[in-house]
Amino acid sequence: MLMSTHEARLAALREELKRQGLDGFVVPICDEHMSEYIGAYAQRLEWLTGFGGSAGSAVVLSDRAAIFVDGRYTIQVRDQVDGRLFEYVGTAQQSVADWLGANAAKGAVIGYDAWLHTRDWVKQASAKLAKAGATLKELTDNPVDAVWHDQPARPDAIMKPHAMEYAGRDSAEKRGDIATWLAEENLDAAVITALDSIAWIFNVRGSDITHTPVTLSYGVVHQDGRADLYVAPGKVTDDLRAHLGNQVALHDYDSFPEGLDALSGKAVAVDPERAVAAIFARLEAAGAKVVAKRDPSVLPRAMKNTTEIAGHRAAQARDGAAVSRFLHWLSIAAPAGGQTELSAAAKLLEFREATGKLIDTSFDTISGASSNGAICHYRVSEETNLPIVMDSLYLVDSGGQYLDGTTDITRTIAIGTPTAEMKRRFTQVLKGHIALATIRFPKGTTGGQLDALARQFLWADGVDYAHGTGHGVGSFLAVHEGPQRIAAFGGQGEPLRPGMICSNEPGYYKAGEFGIRIENLVLVEPIEIEGAEQEMLGFETLTFAPIDRNCIDPALLSPGELAWLNAYHGKVMEVVAPQLDGEALAWLERACAPIA
Repeated sequence: MLMSTHEARLAALREELKRQGLDGFVVPICDEHMSEYIGAYAQRLEWLTGFGGSAGSAVVLSDRAAIFVDGRYTIQVRDQVDGRLFEYVGTAQQSVADWLGANAAKGAVIGYDAWLHTRDWVKQASAKLAKAGATLKELTDNPVDAVWHDQPARPDAIMKPHAMEYAGRDSAEKRGDIATWLAEENLDAAVITALDSIAWIFNVRGSDITHTPVTLSYGVVHQDGRADLYVAPGKVTDDLRAHLGNQVALHDYDSFPEGLDALSGKAVAVDPERAVAAIFARLEAAGAKVVAKRDPSVLPRAMKNTTEIAGHRAAQARDGAAVSRFLHWLSIAAPAGGQTELSAAAKLLEFREATGKLIDTSFDTISGASSNGAICHYRVSEETNLPIVMDSLYLVDSGGQYLDGTTDITRTIAIGTPTAEMKRRFTQVLKGHIALATIRFPKGTTGGQLDALARQFLWADGVDYAHGTGHGVGSFLAVHEGPQRIAAFGGQGEPLRPGMICSNEPGYYKAGEFGIRIENLVLVEPIEIEGAEQEMLGFETLTFAPIDRNCIDPALLSPGELAWLNAYHGKVMEVVAPQLDGEALAWLERACAPIA
Protein backbone atom coordinates (compact mmCIF):
# COMPACT_ATOMS: atom_id res chain seq x y z
CA MET A 1 0.00 0.00 0.00
CA LEU A 2 1.29 3.48 -0.87
CA MET A 3 2.22 5.73 2.03
CA SER A 4 0.46 9.07 2.47
CA THR A 5 2.50 12.27 2.08
CA HIS A 6 2.86 12.81 5.83
CA GLU A 7 3.53 9.15 6.48
CA ALA A 8 6.40 9.31 3.99
CA ARG A 9 7.75 12.49 5.55
CA LEU A 10 7.61 10.98 9.02
CA ALA A 11 9.45 7.89 7.77
CA ALA A 12 12.11 10.06 6.10
CA LEU A 13 12.65 12.01 9.32
CA ARG A 14 13.00 8.80 11.32
CA GLU A 15 15.63 7.57 8.85
CA GLU A 16 17.52 10.86 9.25
CA LEU A 17 17.35 10.60 13.06
CA LYS A 18 18.68 7.06 12.86
CA ARG A 19 21.52 8.26 10.61
CA GLN A 20 22.43 10.90 13.20
CA GLY A 21 22.29 8.43 16.08
CA LEU A 22 19.21 10.01 17.61
CA ASP A 23 16.23 8.30 19.22
CA GLY A 24 13.89 11.26 18.85
CA PHE A 25 13.48 14.90 17.88
CA VAL A 26 11.22 17.79 18.94
CA VAL A 27 9.54 19.88 16.22
CA PRO A 28 7.91 23.15 17.39
CA ILE A 29 6.03 25.79 15.40
CA CYS A 30 8.68 28.46 15.74
CA ASP A 31 11.38 30.47 14.03
CA GLU A 32 14.67 31.88 15.36
CA HIS A 33 12.78 34.89 16.78
CA MET A 34 10.06 33.02 18.72
CA SER A 35 7.47 34.57 16.39
CA GLU A 36 3.81 33.59 16.55
CA TYR A 37 3.40 33.75 12.79
CA ILE A 38 6.40 32.42 10.89
CA GLY A 39 7.73 32.40 7.35
CA ALA A 40 7.14 29.48 4.99
CA TYR A 41 10.74 28.33 5.42
CA ALA A 42 10.12 27.74 9.14
CA GLN A 43 6.81 25.84 8.86
CA ARG A 44 8.42 22.55 9.81
CA LEU A 45 5.54 21.25 11.92
CA GLU A 46 2.96 21.86 9.19
CA TRP A 47 5.21 20.21 6.59
CA LEU A 48 5.68 17.15 8.80
CA THR A 49 2.17 16.73 10.22
CA GLY A 50 -0.30 18.82 8.21
CA PHE A 51 -1.27 20.90 11.26
CA GLY A 52 -1.87 24.52 10.25
CA GLY A 53 -2.38 26.21 13.63
CA SER A 54 -0.14 28.92 15.05
CA ALA A 55 0.87 27.09 18.25
CA GLY A 56 1.91 23.50 18.78
CA SER A 57 4.76 20.99 18.82
CA ALA A 58 5.46 17.40 17.87
CA VAL A 59 7.80 14.77 19.26
CA VAL A 60 9.01 12.03 16.95
CA LEU A 61 10.49 8.87 18.51
CA SER A 62 11.61 5.79 16.64
CA ASP A 63 8.38 3.90 17.35
CA ARG A 64 5.78 6.56 18.16
CA ALA A 65 5.02 10.25 17.74
CA ALA A 66 2.76 12.81 19.37
CA ILE A 67 1.44 16.27 18.52
CA PHE A 68 0.75 18.81 21.28
CA VAL A 69 -1.82 21.62 21.03
CA ASP A 70 -3.76 23.81 23.44
CA GLY A 71 -7.53 24.07 23.83
CA ARG A 72 -7.96 26.32 20.80
CA TYR A 73 -6.91 23.55 18.44
CA THR A 74 -8.39 20.34 19.85
CA ILE A 75 -10.86 20.03 16.96
CA GLN A 76 -8.57 21.37 14.24
CA VAL A 77 -5.70 19.02 15.04
CA ARG A 78 -7.94 16.00 14.58
CA ASP A 79 -9.13 17.30 11.24
CA GLN A 80 -5.63 17.99 9.91
CA VAL A 81 -3.33 15.39 11.49
CA ASP A 82 -3.50 11.63 10.95
CA GLY A 83 -4.18 10.00 14.30
CA ARG A 84 -2.52 6.80 13.09
CA LEU A 85 0.78 8.68 12.86
CA PHE A 86 0.59 11.10 15.80
CA GLU A 87 -1.05 10.81 19.19
CA TYR A 88 -3.09 13.89 20.15
CA VAL A 89 -1.97 15.47 23.42
CA GLY A 90 -3.50 18.54 25.07
CA THR A 91 -0.87 20.80 26.61
CA ALA A 92 -3.18 21.50 29.55
CA GLN A 93 -2.97 17.81 30.42
CA GLN A 94 0.66 17.05 29.57
CA SER A 95 3.57 19.21 28.42
CA VAL A 96 6.10 18.15 25.81
CA ALA A 97 8.73 17.85 28.56
CA ASP A 98 6.46 15.66 30.71
CA TRP A 99 5.61 13.43 27.74
CA LEU A 100 9.29 13.01 26.91
CA GLY A 101 10.06 12.06 30.48
CA ALA A 102 7.28 9.48 30.46
CA ASN A 103 7.96 7.97 27.04
CA ALA A 104 11.66 8.24 26.21
CA ALA A 105 13.51 4.97 26.79
CA LYS A 106 16.40 4.74 29.19
CA GLY A 107 19.58 5.72 27.36
CA ALA A 108 17.66 7.51 24.59
CA VAL A 109 19.13 10.63 22.98
CA ILE A 110 16.51 13.23 22.00
CA GLY A 111 17.59 16.01 19.66
CA TYR A 112 16.46 19.62 19.59
CA ASP A 113 17.29 22.76 17.60
CA ALA A 114 18.53 25.37 20.08
CA TRP A 115 17.47 28.18 17.69
CA LEU A 116 13.82 27.12 18.08
CA HIS A 117 13.42 26.71 21.86
CA THR A 118 13.72 28.90 24.93
CA ARG A 119 16.34 28.28 27.57
CA ASP A 120 13.64 27.46 30.13
CA TRP A 121 12.17 24.79 27.87
CA VAL A 122 15.61 23.21 27.44
CA LYS A 123 16.08 23.13 31.23
CA GLN A 124 12.66 21.55 31.82
CA ALA A 125 13.01 18.94 29.09
CA SER A 126 16.55 18.09 30.15
CA ALA A 127 15.43 17.57 33.75
CA LYS A 128 12.50 15.33 32.77
CA LEU A 129 14.66 13.24 30.45
CA ALA A 130 17.43 12.93 33.04
CA LYS A 131 14.94 11.40 35.48
CA ALA A 132 14.12 8.83 32.81
CA GLY A 133 17.79 8.11 32.18
CA ALA A 134 17.67 9.81 28.77
CA THR A 135 19.52 12.81 27.31
CA LEU A 136 18.54 16.00 25.46
CA LYS A 137 21.07 16.87 22.76
CA GLU A 138 21.56 20.21 21.00
CA LEU A 139 21.91 19.80 17.24
CA THR A 140 23.93 21.96 14.88
CA ASP A 141 21.61 21.26 11.94
CA ASN A 142 17.86 20.68 12.02
CA PRO A 143 17.08 17.14 10.76
CA VAL A 144 13.72 18.25 9.33
CA ASP A 145 15.62 20.58 6.98
CA ALA A 146 17.74 17.62 5.85
CA VAL A 147 14.67 15.75 4.53
CA TRP A 148 12.57 18.76 3.45
CA HIS A 149 13.99 18.90 -0.06
CA ASP A 150 11.77 21.70 -1.40
CA GLN A 151 11.98 23.86 1.73
CA PRO A 152 11.36 27.52 0.79
CA ALA A 153 14.24 30.00 1.06
CA ARG A 154 14.18 32.81 3.60
CA PRO A 155 12.19 35.77 2.24
CA ASP A 156 14.04 38.58 0.48
CA ALA A 157 11.68 41.57 0.83
CA ILE A 158 13.31 44.90 1.70
CA MET A 159 13.16 46.60 5.10
CA LYS A 160 11.27 49.90 4.89
CA PRO A 161 11.31 53.05 7.06
CA HIS A 162 8.10 53.61 9.05
CA ALA A 163 7.28 57.31 8.89
CA MET A 164 6.95 59.55 11.94
CA GLU A 165 3.38 60.41 10.92
CA TYR A 166 2.52 56.82 11.93
CA ALA A 167 5.19 56.04 14.56
CA GLY A 168 4.77 59.18 16.64
CA ARG A 169 8.22 58.87 18.24
CA ASP A 170 11.67 59.03 16.70
CA SER A 171 13.83 55.90 16.74
CA ALA A 172 16.72 57.78 18.34
CA GLU A 173 14.41 58.78 21.21
CA LYS A 174 13.31 55.18 21.70
CA ARG A 175 16.90 53.95 21.68
CA GLY A 176 17.78 56.72 24.13
CA ASP A 177 15.12 55.44 26.53
CA ILE A 178 16.58 51.94 26.27
CA ALA A 179 20.08 53.34 26.88
CA THR A 180 18.82 55.08 30.02
CA TRP A 181 17.27 51.84 31.22
CA LEU A 182 20.53 49.98 30.59
CA ALA A 183 22.45 52.54 32.65
CA GLU A 184 19.94 52.25 35.50
CA GLU A 185 20.30 48.45 35.41
CA ASN A 186 24.13 48.59 35.18
CA LEU A 187 24.01 46.79 31.84
CA ASP A 188 26.09 47.42 28.73
CA ALA A 189 23.71 46.22 26.03
CA ALA A 190 20.35 44.61 25.28
CA VAL A 191 19.97 41.90 22.66
CA ILE A 192 16.65 42.35 20.83
CA THR A 193 15.33 39.28 19.02
CA ALA A 194 11.54 39.76 18.69
CA LEU A 195 10.79 41.01 15.19
CA ASP A 196 8.03 43.40 16.26
CA SER A 197 10.35 44.88 18.91
CA ILE A 198 13.00 45.57 16.28
CA ALA A 199 10.37 47.09 13.99
CA TRP A 200 9.17 49.37 16.78
CA ILE A 201 12.58 50.42 18.12
CA PHE A 202 14.06 51.26 14.71
CA ASN A 203 10.78 52.51 13.14
CA VAL A 204 11.02 50.01 10.31
CA ARG A 205 8.56 47.59 8.73
CA GLY A 206 8.78 44.74 6.22
CA SER A 207 6.93 41.82 4.66
CA ASP A 208 8.98 38.76 5.57
CA ILE A 209 6.18 37.27 7.67
CA THR A 210 2.66 36.92 6.31
CA HIS A 211 0.19 39.10 8.25
CA THR A 212 2.90 40.78 10.37
CA PRO A 213 4.82 43.66 8.72
CA VAL A 214 8.31 42.81 10.01
CA THR A 215 11.74 41.86 8.65
CA LEU A 216 13.95 38.98 9.74
CA SER A 217 16.56 40.80 11.79
CA TYR A 218 18.31 41.06 15.15
CA GLY A 219 19.22 44.15 17.14
CA VAL A 220 21.67 45.10 19.87
CA VAL A 221 21.18 48.42 21.68
CA HIS A 222 24.13 49.76 23.68
CA GLN A 223 24.23 51.95 26.78
CA ASP A 224 25.47 54.95 24.77
CA GLY A 225 22.45 54.83 22.46
CA ARG A 226 24.28 53.25 19.55
CA ALA A 227 22.83 50.13 18.02
CA ASP A 228 23.72 47.22 15.77
CA LEU A 229 21.12 45.93 13.32
CA TYR A 230 21.60 42.53 11.70
CA VAL A 231 19.67 42.18 8.43
CA ALA A 232 20.38 40.52 5.08
CA PRO A 233 22.27 42.99 2.83
CA GLY A 234 19.74 42.58 0.02
CA LYS A 235 17.04 44.05 2.26
CA VAL A 236 18.94 47.31 2.81
CA THR A 237 18.28 50.37 0.63
CA ASP A 238 19.75 53.88 0.61
CA ASP A 239 16.47 55.16 2.06
CA LEU A 240 16.83 52.73 4.95
CA ARG A 241 20.43 53.79 5.63
CA ALA A 242 19.42 57.44 5.67
CA HIS A 243 16.49 56.66 7.95
CA LEU A 244 18.60 54.73 10.46
CA GLY A 245 21.38 57.32 10.64
CA ASN A 246 25.00 56.96 11.67
CA GLN A 247 24.23 55.69 15.18
CA VAL A 248 22.97 52.38 13.80
CA ALA A 249 25.60 50.01 12.36
CA LEU A 250 24.31 47.54 9.78
CA HIS A 251 25.56 43.93 9.67
CA ASP A 252 24.67 40.81 7.71
CA TYR A 253 21.88 38.79 9.33
CA ASP A 254 24.00 35.64 9.14
CA SER A 255 26.82 37.29 11.13
CA PHE A 256 24.66 37.67 14.24
CA PRO A 257 26.30 34.77 16.15
CA GLU A 258 29.71 36.43 15.65
CA GLY A 259 28.16 39.69 16.81
CA LEU A 260 27.24 37.99 20.07
CA ASP A 261 30.88 36.95 20.47
CA ALA A 262 31.83 40.64 20.33
CA LEU A 263 29.88 41.22 23.56
CA SER A 264 32.52 39.28 25.51
CA GLY A 265 33.04 40.77 28.95
CA LYS A 266 29.85 42.88 28.72
CA ALA A 267 26.77 42.73 30.92
CA VAL A 268 24.01 41.90 28.45
CA ALA A 269 20.23 41.84 28.86
CA VAL A 270 18.43 39.01 27.07
CA ASP A 271 14.69 38.29 27.24
CA PRO A 272 14.19 34.64 28.32
CA GLU A 273 10.68 34.55 26.82
CA ARG A 274 11.60 35.99 23.42
CA ALA A 275 15.19 34.84 22.85
CA VAL A 276 16.11 31.27 21.96
CA ALA A 277 18.43 29.05 23.98
CA ALA A 278 21.21 29.30 21.37
CA ILE A 279 21.64 33.02 22.07
CA PHE A 280 22.14 32.49 25.80
CA ALA A 281 24.60 29.68 25.11
CA ARG A 282 26.61 31.71 22.59
CA LEU A 283 26.88 34.73 24.88
CA GLU A 284 27.89 32.61 27.85
CA ALA A 285 30.49 30.79 25.78
CA ALA A 286 31.88 34.17 24.67
CA GLY A 287 32.33 35.26 28.27
CA ALA A 288 29.48 37.77 28.47
CA LYS A 289 27.55 38.28 31.71
CA VAL A 290 24.03 37.36 30.64
CA VAL A 291 21.18 38.90 32.63
CA ALA A 292 17.64 37.65 32.02
CA LYS A 293 15.49 40.76 31.58
CA ARG A 294 12.32 41.43 29.66
CA ASP A 295 12.90 43.14 26.33
CA PRO A 296 12.87 46.85 27.31
CA SER A 297 10.71 47.80 24.32
CA VAL A 298 7.83 45.47 25.20
CA LEU A 299 6.00 47.73 27.65
CA PRO A 300 6.45 51.08 25.85
CA ARG A 301 5.47 49.40 22.57
CA ALA A 302 2.24 48.18 24.18
CA MET A 303 1.39 51.64 25.58
CA LYS A 304 0.45 53.44 22.38
CA ASN A 305 1.34 57.10 21.98
CA THR A 306 -1.18 59.71 20.84
CA THR A 307 -0.15 59.40 17.18
CA GLU A 308 -0.56 55.62 17.24
CA ILE A 309 -3.95 55.90 18.97
CA ALA A 310 -5.18 58.44 16.41
CA GLY A 311 -3.92 56.21 13.62
CA HIS A 312 -5.67 53.22 15.08
CA ARG A 313 -8.97 55.10 15.30
CA ALA A 314 -8.63 56.05 11.63
CA ALA A 315 -7.78 52.48 10.62
CA GLN A 316 -10.65 51.09 12.67
CA ALA A 317 -13.19 53.49 11.16
CA ARG A 318 -12.03 52.55 7.65
CA ASP A 319 -12.05 48.85 8.49
CA GLY A 320 -15.45 49.05 10.16
CA ALA A 321 -16.92 50.47 6.97
CA ALA A 322 -15.39 47.64 4.93
CA VAL A 323 -16.79 45.04 7.35
CA SER A 324 -20.20 46.74 7.30
CA ARG A 325 -20.24 46.65 3.49
CA PHE A 326 -19.44 42.95 3.73
CA LEU A 327 -22.23 42.30 6.24
CA HIS A 328 -24.67 44.09 3.96
CA TRP A 329 -23.52 41.96 1.03
CA LEU A 330 -23.82 38.79 3.14
CA SER A 331 -27.38 39.68 4.15
CA ILE A 332 -28.34 39.44 0.46
CA ALA A 333 -25.91 36.85 -0.92
CA ALA A 334 -26.17 34.19 1.79
CA PRO A 335 -29.96 33.71 1.66
CA ALA A 336 -29.76 33.63 -2.15
CA GLY A 337 -27.54 30.55 -1.87
CA GLY A 338 -24.32 29.52 -3.53
CA GLN A 339 -21.95 31.14 -1.02
CA THR A 340 -19.23 29.26 0.86
CA GLU A 341 -16.66 30.00 3.53
CA LEU A 342 -14.06 30.69 0.85
CA SER A 343 -16.27 32.93 -1.28
CA ALA A 344 -17.30 34.96 1.78
CA ALA A 345 -13.68 35.40 2.92
CA ALA A 346 -12.72 36.49 -0.60
CA LYS A 347 -15.54 39.03 -0.70
CA LEU A 348 -14.53 40.47 2.68
CA LEU A 349 -10.98 40.87 1.37
CA GLU A 350 -12.36 42.71 -1.68
CA PHE A 351 -14.08 45.24 0.55
CA ARG A 352 -10.92 45.83 2.55
CA GLU A 353 -8.81 46.14 -0.59
CA ALA A 354 -11.30 48.67 -1.95
CA THR A 355 -10.19 51.09 0.79
CA GLY A 356 -6.96 51.50 -1.18
CA LYS A 357 -5.00 51.40 2.06
CA LEU A 358 -4.84 47.71 2.97
CA ILE A 359 -1.27 46.39 3.23
CA ASP A 360 -2.16 42.84 4.30
CA THR A 361 -4.67 40.95 6.41
CA SER A 362 -3.60 40.77 10.05
CA PHE A 363 -4.13 36.97 10.15
CA ASP A 364 -5.77 34.27 8.05
CA THR A 365 -9.47 35.08 8.04
CA ILE A 366 -11.46 32.64 10.15
CA SER A 367 -14.50 32.05 7.96
CA GLY A 368 -16.51 29.35 9.73
CA ALA A 369 -19.95 28.19 8.64
CA SER A 370 -22.10 25.93 10.81
CA SER A 371 -19.90 23.29 12.50
CA ASN A 372 -16.64 24.86 11.32
CA GLY A 373 -17.53 27.94 13.36
CA ALA A 374 -16.99 25.78 16.45
CA ILE A 375 -13.28 25.47 15.62
CA CYS A 376 -11.83 28.48 17.46
CA HIS A 377 -8.86 29.12 15.17
CA TYR A 378 -10.25 27.48 12.05
CA ARG A 379 -8.49 28.10 8.72
CA VAL A 380 -10.64 27.40 5.69
CA SER A 381 -9.23 25.39 2.78
CA GLU A 382 -10.60 23.78 -0.36
CA GLU A 383 -10.87 20.51 1.58
CA THR A 384 -12.80 21.95 4.53
CA ASN A 385 -14.83 24.62 2.73
CA LEU A 386 -18.51 24.45 3.75
CA PRO A 387 -21.50 26.13 2.11
CA ILE A 388 -23.21 28.91 4.03
CA VAL A 389 -26.73 27.55 4.45
CA MET A 390 -30.01 28.80 5.82
CA ASP A 391 -30.92 28.58 9.50
CA SER A 392 -27.30 28.41 10.62
CA LEU A 393 -24.64 30.62 12.19
CA TYR A 394 -21.66 31.99 10.28
CA LEU A 395 -18.62 33.22 12.24
CA VAL A 396 -16.06 35.51 10.63
CA ASP A 397 -12.96 36.68 12.52
CA SER A 398 -10.73 38.91 10.43
CA GLY A 399 -8.49 41.94 10.43
CA GLY A 400 -6.41 44.29 8.33
CA GLN A 401 -2.93 45.74 8.40
CA TYR A 402 -2.86 49.43 7.50
CA LEU A 403 0.04 51.87 7.82
CA ASP A 404 -1.85 53.63 10.60
CA GLY A 405 -3.13 50.63 12.53
CA THR A 406 -3.88 46.93 12.95
CA THR A 407 -7.48 45.72 13.20
CA ASP A 408 -9.16 42.56 14.49
CA ILE A 409 -12.92 42.03 14.58
CA THR A 410 -15.24 39.03 14.92
CA ARG A 411 -18.90 38.96 14.02
CA THR A 412 -21.31 36.03 14.21
CA ILE A 413 -24.27 36.27 11.84
CA ALA A 414 -27.52 34.34 11.74
CA ILE A 415 -28.25 33.10 8.23
CA GLY A 416 -32.02 32.68 8.27
CA THR A 417 -33.56 31.87 11.65
CA PRO A 418 -31.34 30.94 14.62
CA THR A 419 -32.53 28.37 17.14
CA ALA A 420 -33.48 29.33 20.67
CA GLU A 421 -30.23 27.76 21.88
CA MET A 422 -28.18 29.82 19.43
CA LYS A 423 -29.89 33.04 20.57
CA ARG A 424 -29.42 32.22 24.24
CA ARG A 425 -25.72 31.49 23.85
CA PHE A 426 -25.19 34.52 21.61
CA THR A 427 -26.89 36.79 24.13
CA GLN A 428 -24.82 35.32 26.98
CA VAL A 429 -21.67 36.01 25.00
CA LEU A 430 -22.91 39.55 24.30
CA LYS A 431 -23.63 40.11 28.01
CA GLY A 432 -20.07 39.04 28.81
CA HIS A 433 -18.73 41.35 26.11
CA ILE A 434 -20.69 44.27 27.56
CA ALA A 435 -19.60 43.47 31.13
CA LEU A 436 -15.96 43.75 30.08
CA ALA A 437 -16.53 46.80 27.87
CA THR A 438 -18.13 48.75 30.73
CA ILE A 439 -15.98 47.73 33.69
CA ARG A 440 -14.08 50.35 35.67
CA PHE A 441 -11.05 49.13 37.56
CA PRO A 442 -8.24 50.47 39.75
CA LYS A 443 -4.76 51.12 38.41
CA GLY A 444 -2.72 47.94 38.84
CA THR A 445 -5.55 45.60 37.85
CA THR A 446 -4.48 42.73 35.61
CA GLY A 447 -6.26 41.09 32.71
CA GLY A 448 -6.46 37.91 34.73
CA GLN A 449 -8.62 39.70 37.30
CA LEU A 450 -11.11 40.78 34.62
CA ASP A 451 -11.38 37.59 32.58
CA ALA A 452 -14.24 36.05 34.59
CA LEU A 453 -16.46 39.06 33.88
CA ALA A 454 -16.87 37.89 30.30
CA ARG A 455 -17.50 34.24 31.25
CA GLN A 456 -19.96 34.65 34.11
CA PHE A 457 -23.17 34.37 32.07
CA LEU A 458 -21.96 31.23 30.27
CA TRP A 459 -20.75 29.77 33.56
CA ALA A 460 -24.27 30.18 34.92
CA ASP A 461 -25.35 27.53 32.41
CA GLY A 462 -22.30 25.34 33.00
CA VAL A 463 -20.56 26.20 29.71
CA ASP A 464 -17.37 28.07 28.82
CA TYR A 465 -14.83 28.71 26.04
CA ALA A 466 -11.24 27.43 25.75
CA HIS A 467 -9.39 30.61 24.81
CA GLY A 468 -8.44 33.88 26.43
CA THR A 469 -10.88 36.78 26.41
CA GLY A 470 -8.43 39.38 25.18
CA HIS A 471 -4.97 39.89 23.69
CA GLY A 472 -2.89 42.98 23.03
CA VAL A 473 -2.75 44.44 19.51
CA GLY A 474 0.15 46.25 17.85
CA SER A 475 0.33 49.46 15.84
CA PHE A 476 0.81 48.24 12.25
CA LEU A 477 2.53 45.32 13.91
CA ALA A 478 1.55 41.96 15.40
CA VAL A 479 -2.17 41.39 15.86
CA HIS A 480 -1.28 39.41 19.00
CA GLU A 481 1.00 41.57 21.13
CA GLY A 482 2.09 41.33 24.75
CA PRO A 483 2.67 41.76 27.53
CA GLN A 484 -0.98 42.24 28.54
CA ARG A 485 -3.72 39.66 28.19
CA ILE A 486 -7.26 39.29 29.47
CA ALA A 487 -7.12 35.62 30.34
CA ALA A 488 -6.94 33.21 33.24
CA PHE A 489 -3.60 31.92 31.92
CA GLY A 490 -0.46 33.13 30.12
CA GLY A 491 0.49 36.77 30.78
CA GLN A 492 -2.54 37.38 32.96
CA GLY A 493 -0.40 38.99 35.69
CA GLU A 494 0.51 42.10 33.66
CA PRO A 495 -1.27 45.26 34.90
CA LEU A 496 -3.35 47.03 32.29
CA ARG A 497 -2.04 50.52 31.56
CA PRO A 498 -3.35 53.55 29.66
CA GLY A 499 -2.60 53.32 25.96
CA MET A 500 -2.77 49.55 25.79
CA ILE A 501 -5.07 48.13 23.12
CA CYS A 502 -6.76 44.79 23.84
CA SER A 503 -9.38 42.63 22.23
CA ASN A 504 -12.67 41.88 23.97
CA GLU A 505 -13.75 38.53 22.51
CA PRO A 506 -15.78 36.09 24.58
CA GLY A 507 -17.27 33.17 22.67
CA TYR A 508 -19.06 29.86 22.80
CA TYR A 509 -18.47 26.76 20.66
CA LYS A 510 -20.70 23.72 20.35
CA ALA A 511 -18.57 21.05 18.67
CA GLY A 512 -20.05 19.78 15.43
CA GLU A 513 -22.80 22.42 15.36
CA PHE A 514 -21.93 26.12 15.63
CA GLY A 515 -19.59 28.74 17.07
CA ILE A 516 -20.15 32.24 18.44
CA ARG A 517 -17.67 35.04 19.09
CA ILE A 518 -18.14 38.81 19.40
CA GLU A 519 -14.89 40.75 19.20
CA ASN A 520 -14.12 44.45 19.39
CA LEU A 521 -10.84 46.14 20.20
CA VAL A 522 -10.70 48.39 23.25
CA LEU A 523 -8.28 51.05 24.49
CA VAL A 524 -7.29 51.27 28.16
CA GLU A 525 -7.86 54.85 29.30
CA PRO A 526 -7.99 56.84 32.56
CA ILE A 527 -11.49 57.31 33.99
CA GLU A 528 -12.57 60.25 36.12
CA ILE A 529 -14.91 59.21 38.93
CA GLU A 530 -16.15 61.83 41.34
CA GLY A 531 -14.96 61.04 44.85
CA ALA A 532 -12.62 58.26 43.71
CA GLU A 533 -9.82 57.55 46.17
CA GLN A 534 -7.46 56.01 43.62
CA GLU A 535 -6.61 56.15 39.95
CA MET A 536 -9.24 54.37 37.89
CA LEU A 537 -9.14 52.96 34.39
CA GLY A 538 -11.67 51.75 31.86
CA PHE A 539 -12.05 50.74 28.24
CA GLU A 540 -12.91 52.83 25.20
CA THR A 541 -14.37 50.67 22.44
CA LEU A 542 -12.54 51.26 19.16
CA THR A 543 -14.24 48.80 16.75
CA PHE A 544 -17.44 49.80 14.99
CA ALA A 545 -19.63 47.44 12.96
CA PRO A 546 -23.14 46.12 13.68
CA ILE A 547 -23.72 43.26 16.10
CA ASP A 548 -26.38 40.96 14.62
CA ARG A 549 -29.75 41.87 16.16
CA ASN A 550 -31.26 38.63 14.83
CA CYS A 551 -29.10 36.60 17.22
CA ILE A 552 -30.11 38.55 20.32
CA ASP A 553 -32.81 37.63 22.82
CA PRO A 554 -33.64 41.09 24.27
CA ALA A 555 -35.47 39.49 27.20
CA LEU A 556 -32.09 38.28 28.52
CA LEU A 557 -30.57 41.78 28.50
CA SER A 558 -30.79 44.12 31.48
CA PRO A 559 -31.84 47.74 30.88
CA GLY A 560 -28.20 48.78 31.24
CA GLU A 561 -27.02 46.20 28.72
CA LEU A 562 -29.71 47.22 26.27
CA ALA A 563 -28.70 50.86 26.70
CA TRP A 564 -25.06 49.96 25.96
CA LEU A 565 -26.04 48.04 22.81
CA ASN A 566 -28.20 50.90 21.50
CA ALA A 567 -25.49 53.45 22.30
CA TYR A 568 -22.90 51.26 20.58
CA HIS A 569 -25.00 51.03 17.45
CA GLY A 570 -25.51 54.79 17.61
CA LYS A 571 -21.73 55.16 17.57
CA VAL A 572 -21.50 52.73 14.63
CA MET A 573 -23.83 55.06 12.73
CA GLU A 574 -21.72 58.07 13.66
CA VAL A 575 -18.44 56.47 12.53
CA VAL A 576 -19.47 54.24 9.63
CA ALA A 577 -22.59 55.81 8.07
CA PRO A 578 -20.72 58.77 6.49
CA GLN A 579 -18.62 56.23 4.56
CA LEU A 580 -21.63 54.36 3.08
CA ASP A 581 -24.40 55.24 0.67
CA GLY A 582 -27.35 53.71 -1.17
CA GLU A 583 -28.55 50.27 -0.17
CA ALA A 584 -25.57 49.67 2.12
CA LEU A 585 -26.44 52.79 4.12
CA ALA A 586 -30.12 51.83 4.30
CA TRP A 587 -29.11 48.37 5.54
CA LEU A 588 -26.81 49.90 8.19
CA GLU A 589 -29.64 52.08 9.47
CA ARG A 590 -31.81 49.00 9.93
CA ALA A 591 -28.98 46.97 11.50
CA CYS A 592 -28.28 49.75 14.02
CA ALA A 593 -31.86 50.72 14.83
CA PRO A 594 -32.45 50.87 18.60
CA ILE A 595 -33.98 47.81 20.26
CA ALA A 596 -36.89 48.80 22.47
